[in-house]
Amino acid sequence: YGQEKQAVEGTGGNFSYYELGEPLFKGENLNECIGIDHIREYIWYMETRQNYVFAVGENSYYLGVNKGTAYYFYYQQNEVCTLNYVFLSTIREKVDEYVIYADKCVLSEEELAAHNIVFKKIPRDISRL
Repeated sequence: YGQEKQAVEGTGGNFSYYELGEPLFKGENLNECIGIDHIREYIWYMETRQNYVFAVGENSYYLGVNKGTAYYFYYQQNEVCTLNYVFLSTIREKVDEYVIYADKCVLSEEELAAHNIVFKKIPRDISRL
C-alpha cells in the first residue's frame, strides 16, 4: 500500500486479436449455419492441403481433382444423400481414384474397389483439426 507503481517498457512486438466464426461441427453433426461453401473449403483443405478454388462442372457436388484423385461432397441440408449408381452416373471426370463423401453408401466393398472409390461417411469421416 502507498507505493507508487512504475510503468515498465515492453519488449516490442505486437498483439493481434482474431475472432473466429461458427465452428464446423456442433457436437457430432455438421454446423449448417456456416454454409455449404465453407464446409466444402474445409474438406478440400483437409484432403489436399491446398487452398480451395471452386470447381466448375456439371456435378454440383464436385470439389475438384488433386494428384489424380477427384473429390465429391455429396451433401444436401435436411436430406440423406446416398452413394449409389444413380449418383455415380453423374460423375464425368475420368481419374485414377475418387473420394466421395455422402451420408450413406449402398455399394458393396467390391463395387467401390472396382470403381476405385473411397467412400467417406458424413460427418464421421470428415477429418478434424
